[in-house]
Amino acid sequence: MALIALAADKGSPGVTTAAVALAAVWPRRVLLAETDPAGGDLVYRSAAAHGGPLNPNTGMLSIAATARRGLVPDQLWDHVQPLSGGLEVLVGLGIAEQAAGLAGLWPTLGHAFASLADSPNAPADVIADCGRISGDTPAVDLFPHAALVLLISRTEPEAIARVRDRALALANKLHGGPRGAASLATPLIGVILIADTNSAGKIAGQVNDMLVHAQTGARVVGTIADDPAGADQLAGRKRGRLEKSLLIRSARKVTADLYQQYGAAWSVPTHGQVSGHAGAGA
Repeated sequence: MALIALAADKGSPGVTTAAVALAAVWPRRVLLAETDPAGGDLVYRSAAAHGGPLNPNTGMLSIAATARRGLVPDQLWDHVQPLSGGLEVLVGLGIAEQAAGLAGLWPTLGHAFASLADSPNAPADVIADCGRISGDTPAVDLFPHAALVLLISRTEPEAIARVRDRALALANKLHGGPRGAASLATPLIGVILIADTNSAGKIAGQVNDMLVHAQTGARVVGTIADDPAGADQLAGRKRGRLEKSLLIRSARKVTADLYQQYGAAWSVPTHGQVSGHAGAGA
């Protein structure tokens, strides 16, 4: 695996929380990149490893100047900050207007993210939080470089309809058209549902059937618990045993399933990074 891009359609918040939760339990070194052109959340909600605030000028904003002169993967680490729980993050833009500074650079960033796993010095996978996407969102230019694009969706009927339509639109854009449920085209398109644990399995099966019937080329790859208390713990807003939360337990299962399904080329897992202050968003 290399670059894993997470995104959602209109009306399906939860991308940042899902991205942080997956990164916190990722089976090997991982860089969490806030690549939402509308702006990031972690700088407002999470503490840095030194106990103070994250620097909003070190991250996607600072990498813009570097990338215009070319970008080798190891240069990404020059713009990374560790959270208090140890998770390494590339802090997102402060406001949407700053995205103009990255105009034309998204494919360059995508290539660097995708190549970081092969770095001889400091290899890592990259989980990119792309936020809410639409047809003209520049972060979509990261997707052709991704090994896996994960669409995050809640389970209300309108959210499920939107994720179906978004998956089909992405299949058309990235693969040249729908290819069916067994498609091996890359990037693979998966759906992660944020759902109540009591009904997650049933809903996941129903949504997967719908995705297959609509010939989206996508399928449900897992569910993450709808766990507001766990999200507050992940963000450091609430104390508790984060590793026991439904959020982190479900994220562990998703990562394990992704690893089993797609991670044959991964190295031996080294560590997990769960911390009560890993940082999360909406």
